[in-house]
Amino acid sequence: MSVSGAGPDTGAPSARARALAVLRVRSRALAVALLPAAAAVILLAGGSTGHLPGPGWDLARRILTPVAVLVLLLAAGVALVVARARPAVSPTVPIAEEAAPDLYRMVRDLADRLGVPAPSAIALTPDCDSWLEDRTHPAHAPPPPEERGDTAQAGRPARRVPAAPVLVIGSPFLWWMRVAELRALLAPVVAGTGPSAHPDIAAARRFVRGLDAAVAVTSAPDRGPVSRAVLGGVGRVVRLLLHGSRVHAAEMERGVAAAAAERAKTVDYGLRIVAQEQVGLAYAGWDRLLTRVALPAWRMGRWPARLNAGVVAALTELSRRDRLAEGFASRLGERPACDLLEEPGAVDEATSLLAARLFHGGPAETGPDWSPVHWGDYPEEVVDRKWRTDAARLHRILDRLRVPPADEESRAPDGPTLARVLTHLTASPDLPPAPVPAVTAVEAPAPDEDDPAGGTAHGAALAARLTAELAREQATAATVAAGPQGSATPDPDPLRDDRALPLFPLQPPRTGRELLADHITAMVCCAAMDTVGAAPGLDWLDGPTLLVGGARATDLSPQVLTLIEDGDPSDLRNWLTRQGIRPEKPVRLA
Repeated sequence: MSVSGAGPDTGAPSARARALAVLRVRSRALAVALLPAAAAVILLAGGSTGHLPGPGWDLARRILTPVAVLVLLLAAGVALVVARARPAVSPTVPIAEEAAPDLYRMVRDLADRLGVPAPSAIALTPDCDSWLEDRTHPAHAPPPPEERGDTAQAGRPARRVPAAPVLVIGSPFLWWMRVAELRALLAPVVAGTGPSAHPDIAAARRFVRGLDAAVAVTSAPDRGPVSRAVLGGVGRVVRLLLHGSRVHAAEMERGVAAAAAERAKTVDYGLRIVAQEQVGLAYAGWDRLLTRVALPAWRMGRWPARLNAGVVAALTELSRRDRLAEGFASRLGERPACDLLEEPGAVDEATSLLAARLFHGGPAETGPDWSPVHWGDYPEEVVDRKWRTDAARLHRILDRLRVPPADEESRAPDGPTLARVLTHLTASPDLPPAPVPAVTAVEAPAPDEDDPAGGTAHGAALAARLTAELAREQATAATVAAGPQGSATPDPDPLRDDRALPLFPLQPPRTGRELLADHITAMVCCAAMDTVGAAPGLDWLDGPTLLVGGARATDLSPQVLTLIEDGDPSDLRNWLTRQGIRPEKPVRLA
């Protein structure tokens, strides 16, 4: 197959036809913009040569000439916005060739076997997906081969015109998959560089990406009244063009994908079936690792620095528990794909920090309140700290939300004890709940009728205060992160604003009942650690866990939920008795 993608080997005649349809939309728009100017030129030329005399033609010239100039100015404005707007680019970790020569060699060999141009660069994304991304915009284009130290590619100028897209690989694949599995998985993705090199398809993609970026620019809310008016008119024109191109662009991409899949059948087709099975497994383990292990650390201001190594541990544990596949141990004995990197630890740390930004909105660099944590330190620096911080917050709220006891004998100790919490949650329902101070709409979300945030009035009041307190803490943290001016640093480019993080939040805000359950569980765990020598632990699939006598306490959550929903502490008290935990003993708080 030729680099230009011409000829039947591209396997994408329908894609090329759709690309031409997209380009026809652009040509028609250009024709509409030039039509008044062409008519004005004819009228002016006819008047100067005496072929169109008379007052009627003079009036037409006086009206059409300024209209033509105005249309040309508007068209130039639209073209300027489309040209300057930066198309959206996925946040990734770039991998230089010197940092992964074996990976680049494998991808180039794969491209040669498929008969397509090799990707211009390789980048990693902290997600279970892989794709090609065109970064030919000047702000996004990778450096030329000679600047990357790629002497082999520098000697092949034909491969730089047009520039091949960047290959984006899901980082969990590199750590979990074996080298042969990764090669088979990437075959249909790399095969997509063939249709991408076709000039018509590349031009159509640039046109659609420019329109999409221009829509984002004209929709930005932080504009002055004049800018909003001007960009509003530009936005209407751009949306009209995008609407006319959308169906053709979607069909073009389907044709490109079909052509790439057909071409990739010649390479490792049987092994690709096995690799696809590993994709589903990797996605399941990655999702559980992020939501149950990484998220608690991110909320504590710590980001696990070896997420990709953690997903291997999580998937190994998942396979062991579920007995997934025969020969699992022999598969792990094969060479992992991360061996294709020169420094897998440094790459893992970079993708782990990017994951924290994308899924949680953390800062781009480490700091006193945003520092990395390694897996060996996770139980002490995350789990123990999280439980004691939650317990301290719970007792601060109890200090403000005091329930008067019915008599002196039922009074719980004033110190930070589990008994104090149980006394509050199981107080007589005849007692009126303590009032909850008003908070602003920013600090506390509207109550959810489907989630009463507790089965008792005192539990509902406590859950409401926890919700408000956490919202207040988050608002304060956001204000500090924004700086003394109360807002983030403005983007120097007015036609781009990519500060909206997290882009992919992992979970919706927790309900009041979930927060109350988390805080009571934290208090129980603190009491267990301080009275019977229990220890914080890390479960790769379930996250923070309590180790009592070296074993996981898997039956604690049902007892806590019974207390919250029914106001009945008997099950939890029986559990505490069986474990030897004394709720009346004070615990150490953060």
